[in-house]
Amino acid sequence: MLKIDMHTHLMPEQMPRWSEKFGYGGFIHLDHHRKGWARMMQDSKFFREINENCWDPKVRINEYLEFDTQVQVICTIPVLFSYWAKPKDCLQISEFLNDHIANIVHKYPKQYVGLGTVPMQDAELAIKELHRIKEMGLVGIQIGSNINNKNLNEDEFFPIFEACSKLGLAVMVHPWNMMGKKHMEQYWLPWLVGMPAETSRAMCSMIFGGVLEKLPGLRLNFVHSGGSFLPTIGRVEHGFNCRPDLVAVDNPINPREYLGKFWVDCITHDPLMLEYILKVQGSKRITLGSDYPFPLGDLEIGKFITEMNLDESVVEDIFCNSTLEWLNLTKEQFL
Repeated sequence: MLKIDMHTHLMPEQMPRWSEKFGYGGFIHLDHHRKGWARMMQDSKFFREINENCWDPKVRINEYLEFDTQVQVICTIPVLFSYWAKPKDCLQISEFLNDHIANIVHKYPKQYVGLGTVPMQDAELAIKELHRIKEMGLVGIQIGSNINNKNLNEDEFFPIFEACSKLGLAVMVHPWNMMGKKHMEQYWLPWLVGMPAETSRAMCSMIFGGVLEKLPGLRLNFVHSGGSFLPTIGRVEHGFNCRPDLVAVDNPINPREYLGKFWVDCITHDPLMLEYILKVQGSKRITLGSDYPFPLGDLEIGKFITEMNLDESVVEDIFCNSTLEWLNLTKEQFL
C-alpha cells in the first residue's frame, strides 16, 4: 500500500546570515557544532538542536523505509516563516527556501512532494511567489495559524487564498506564534496547549469569517488533527446558535456544516481520538501526517493506525487517497 506522509519539515543544511544581510536581527541560522548535528540559533539565542534528518534528503529516505513510507511532503519549519520581517526581505527568504525544496523534489520526484512558503504579510508579494511556486512544480503552500497576530479571515489575506484557489494550490495551516506563549513558558505549554488552540483559532476564524464559504474550492488541511477544533465542535456550534450576534456576524452557516469540507492530518497519538475524528470527519478527509522529524510528532509514521483494526479501505484513505485528493495528485506519479 502506498504511504504518503503529508506533514514533514525540512530546511537547508546551510542558511545565509540574514541578519547581516538585512541589517537587523531575529532570523534563524545554523551552528554545525558536530558532525550530523546543528543548533538552530535565533541571533545568539538557542532555539532547537536538529540532526541531519532535518536537511539531508538521502538520510530521510532511508529512515522512512523503516516504516514502509514511500513519499514525504516537505515544507519549511514554521520558525522560518519570517512574517515579522520587512516584506521584501521575507520574500527573499521565501524564494531561498522554496528553491531548496523544489530542487529536492526535482531530484527525487518519486520520494518527495513540496509545499512552499510566501510572505503572507504582503499579499502582492505573496501572490507573485505563488505563481513562481506553481511554475516550479510545488503543489501548495504552508502558512501559519495567524499572521503577526492577525486572524486568517482578515481582508488583507483573502486575495492570497483566492489566488491559491485559482492556481489549484493546496494550503496547509500549521500552528505557530502561539497566543499567550509568554504567559505559559513552563512545562512546554506553548506546544501542548497553545498549538491545539492556535489551530482551532485558524479554523474558527476562516469558517466564521466566510473564507471557506466564499472559496469552496480552496483545499485546506489543518494539521495536528485540526487541533482542538474537532473535539470542541459541540461548543463551537452551541456558541454559534446561542450568540449569533457575536459569532454569526460574517457567515450565517452553522460551523458543523463545514465538517468534511477540509482535511486534517492523523496526529492524535491516541486511537480513541482518531476514532472520534473518523466519525465526525470521515476517512476521505484525514491524511497521514507525522510532523517528522520533531519529537512531538508521530515518528513511527502511522504505526498506531495499522494496529486499530480499521477496514483496509479506511487505512488506504488515510495513508494515501486523502492526500492525493488534497494535493490533486495521482498514485501513478509515485509508482
